[in-house]
Amino acid sequence: MAIRLTVPKESASGERRVALDPLVTGKFGQLGVTVQVEKGAGEAAGFPDSAYEGASLLDTEAAYSQSDIMVRVAPPTVEEVNQLPEGSTLVGLFHAHRHPEVVRAMQERRIQSFAMELIPRISRAQSMDALSSQAAVVGYKGAIQGADLACRFFPMLTTAAGTIRPAKVIVIGAGVAGLQAIATAKRLGAIVEAYDVRSATKEQVESLGAKFLDLGVSAEGEGGYARELTAEEKKQQQDALGEFIAQADVLITTAAIPGRESPKLVPEDMVKGMKSGAVIVDLASEGGGNCVLTQPGETITQHGVIIHGPLNVPSQVPLHASEMYAKNLLNFLTPMLPEGEFQPDWEDEVIAQSVLTRDGEIVHAATRDAIQGASS
Repeated sequence: MAIRLTVPKESASGERRVALDPLVTGKFGQLGVTVQVEKGAGEAAGFPDSAYEGASLLDTEAAYSQSDIMVRVAPPTVEEVNQLPEGSTLVGLFHAHRHPEVVRAMQERRIQSFAMELIPRISRAQSMDALSSQAAVVGYKGAIQGADLACRFFPMLTTAAGTIRPAKVIVIGAGVAGLQAIATAKRLGAIVEAYDVRSATKEQVESLGAKFLDLGVSAEGEGGYARELTAEEKKQQQDALGEFIAQADVLITTAAIPGRESPKLVPEDMVKGMKSGAVIVDLASEGGGNCVLTQPGETITQHGVIIHGPLNVPSQVPLHASEMYAKNLLNFLTPMLPEGEFQPDWEDEVIAQSVLTRDGEIVHAATRDAIQGASS
């Protein structure tokens, strides 16, 4: 009997993405897998049931009870985990540190789970990197949101009423989200400056037409991430940043650390020094935000500055975000499905490092230690 790969309708509040788009669903079918889609799973992303040609459309109960491998975007609820067959496989973005009860439920039900956010950031796995694909959406949308909230035009305009000077946008963090924010703000006509503690990003920033702010602080880390700054480095960074940020019309912050709270880079005094009517788009809100005043999920005004803390930004561009995520899943799972059979190579570092739970155990060490520490 062919492996049954199931796509559920996302249940998380406000989640509009779907794990597989119709095109990638067809590609899984070509691998000899039977694809099952819960009715209405793709509607919020712009994919009606009729678009999933060749896939079986199931109601909710059947979608869960008849699943060998389930692929999804957001973490399931405990109730959803308990509806899956014992010993089945679940693949998605789990953010386990925020959902320990879900991890325990998968452990108890002997669910084999793969967390897409744990895929190692190595060259071979770039096509599977869901964090990067979704971060590109975040950066693009963040620049659009900044332009929408700003009280100024982004581009220079020559009008009968005179010349409008272009807005100045500063982007903190030059990872995937930051680079996409830079590129989008430049396309909109703004003057863009950017800062990152990783000096290696200078060339990338300048290749997009932005000015790189060299504050004399470097914090290169492992796996493409920045290391945590020392107290002295943080003060040096903030003192130097404050002078630049005071001139910004829009500040976009993107500094996030997977599995940890976002670093606080913008203290209240720095906000007080900004222009009246300036905007902060805090794209690190999922981890609490880079600005101390950010209220995740809210748009507020403090000291004359608009502070926007959006959550689940990729879901605001659901069609393309879903298409990119679906390709990440296809590239990740294809090596495990030779001739339609599910055969993970546990010696493969990509597979081994992305396992969250297996055979009734929490395999990912950091998650296991955090959950055991919380329950002791």
